[in-house]
Amino acid sequence: MKTRTPPLVLETGRPHPLGATWDGLGVNFALYSAGATRVELCLFDARGHREIGRADLPERTDHVWHGYLPDALPGCVYGYRVHGPYDPASGHRFNPHKLLLDPYAKQLVGTVRWTDAPFGYRVGHARADLSFDRRDSASAMPKAVVVDDAANWGDERAPNVPWADTVIYEAHLRGLTMRHPAVPPRERGTFAGLGHPAVVDYLRRLGVTAVELMPVQAFLQDRFLTSRGLANYWGYSPLAYFAPEPRYLASGSLDEIRRTVRRLHAAGIEVILDVVYNHTCEGNELGPTLSWRGCDNASYYRLRHDDARHYADETGCGNTLDVARAPVLKLVMDSLRYWAGVFRVDGFRFDLGTTLGREAHGFDPESGFFRAILQDPLLGRLKLISEPWDLGLGGYQLGRHPPGFAEWNDRFRDGVRRFWRGDAGLRGDFAARMAGSADLFDHDGREPYASVNLVTVHDGFTLHDLVSYAQRHNEANGENNADGREENFSANWGAEGPTDDEEIVALRDTVKRAMLATLFLAAGTPLLLAGDEFGRTQNGNNNAYCQDNALSWLDWNAAAQPRACALRAFVERLAALRRRLPMLRSAHFHHGAPVGEGGPPDLAWFDREGHELAQADWENAEERTLQIRRAGPAADHGIDLVSILVNAGAEPADFSLPGEHAWTRVLDSAAPEADEAPLEGAVQRVAARSIVVLLAHLPP
Repeated sequence: MKTRTPPLVLETGRPHPLGATWDGLGVNFALYSAGATRVELCLFDARGHREIGRADLPERTDHVWHGYLPDALPGCVYGYRVHGPYDPASGHRFNPHKLLLDPYAKQLVGTVRWTDAPFGYRVGHARADLSFDRRDSASAMPKAVVVDDAANWGDERAPNVPWADTVIYEAHLRGLTMRHPAVPPRERGTFAGLGHPAVVDYLRRLGVTAVELMPVQAFLQDRFLTSRGLANYWGYSPLAYFAPEPRYLASGSLDEIRRTVRRLHAAGIEVILDVVYNHTCEGNELGPTLSWRGCDNASYYRLRHDDARHYADETGCGNTLDVARAPVLKLVMDSLRYWAGVFRVDGFRFDLGTTLGREAHGFDPESGFFRAILQDPLLGRLKLISEPWDLGLGGYQLGRHPPGFAEWNDRFRDGVRRFWRGDAGLRGDFAARMAGSADLFDHDGREPYASVNLVTVHDGFTLHDLVSYAQRHNEANGENNADGREENFSANWGAEGPTDDEEIVALRDTVKRAMLATLFLAAGTPLLLAGDEFGRTQNGNNNAYCQDNALSWLDWNAAAQPRACALRAFVERLAALRRRLPMLRSAHFHHGAPVGEGGPPDLAWFDREGHELAQADWENAEERTLQIRRAGPAADHGIDLVSILVNAGAEPADFSLPGEHAWTRVLDSAAPEADEAPLEGAVQRVAARSIVVLLAHLPP
């Protein structure tokens, strides 16, 4: 005999705030659904296995269904069943047989257990998603947990690092510490691991000012991956926008995140979250019904204008959240405020940010999304970074985001890679990237730091692999090596992959140092991929999104080897040099204006003979050398000069320095351990594929 779920007694409650909110006396539940005809609240035991109560939300206000459960406490486990029409042709996919995760769930218990039950239609049916499935999905679904967001932050203060001083370290929370010997095994791969003193001290000594974490909001382990014995490692398949990924909490407590943020802040390091508000894990019309689709498919997603059964897929992930709609924009804004307010993170990097700025007429830097964030008193003062492209029409929008947003600069990535590979005709492009990509960003009051400069990120080769492989090697992904970017602008310098040829190994190290120097010496905001500072490899895999294993995790034993330590020391030296010299991190674009009355220009370009470059010189496709001179006011009211000598050629080159100045060599990427030393004479030899930095001072 089937046991009946006991009824709950709910009071009317309030329509706001959305989600489950504990007020000390009970819990208010509120769910947005414009198309629903009925909403059931289902309560479960602490493990989420057994349903212990059920009741209809008794009231509806402006499309928000709500009810109040007296005496309910934090730790209460719940889900929803939403009734309404199942009419995919009209965009409606309500199915009360499917237990739904609250879009505002703040903590999860359990995971998606893959059967056919979470799908709203009969998998394999001849009518596909037009069919209707009556199997109960509760046993296969994670559930939401009511939380108490109160916290004691003491005298904690955010670092508030100026944009011009920012150095970002992109890391995967799990991969960063899974193999770290100083982190206790139970804490590896979690927020606790990130907050471990050994890890925090490492980041501080490295010289980074912000750690940019790949997605930490709860995400789905996709069925197509688990069926192949793989995993969603990167996390770009969001399941809940308020809840952290459960595996990332060693203690199971949200306070673990707060403690980690406090420890990083105390070390002067900010926390930036990579967030994915452009799509969800529910995929296209053949995907599962886990949350938004069952709550109100037609409201949350962009559907095709001529065919509401199908989704407008501008993300390549099967669906697109309709952020142009008020309730969806509210969801995104509430989620951002939650992470910024409850956990005090310092900024966000928006995956496929162009999607979020797209209105009915296309991408718009004045879109509701941008305006809502920039006017917000909390969010508008944080570090905001966009990935400025997606797969939609007009999806490449680098340099077109509004002031207040920085952008990942793939023009920097590709140009720098090609220049140091030795490609022809790139001296002018390289100069533009070194100048903060003014050709892209110097408008509407934007400044150099709007260009987030990167050579490598999680999506693609690591720095070591960039100089070790001419082709991708993604066989481990099980997609016949057809996934990932085909053109990487990489070179193996004589052998594909690992080699014992010391000459090739030394050449690879030289090119790595040159690219790292470019990253730190260029105007703009440098972004360093975790592990690049010691030569991390993924064995040529440039799309390790499904590799939750040693291929992706940082190898801290390898990081302790002499060659790795030497490279890390060079990165630390670059970061220190950037902190020391304001001209390397200017908050404003330089246009060649004189510094002081009659002083040298703030930016000038010379050939290796010491002559200012004319237009014909820029058009010389075979020239791979360049002198970049920057000038700025000194503390004693004099003028400081920095000269960056660049030789991307295959042979050493002698540079004649313009002017009669006493130069000091402060960095040579070909001799990374060399001490600073005065330059004898007015000629500096620069080794092949290397950079030399000189410093001079003009007294007042």
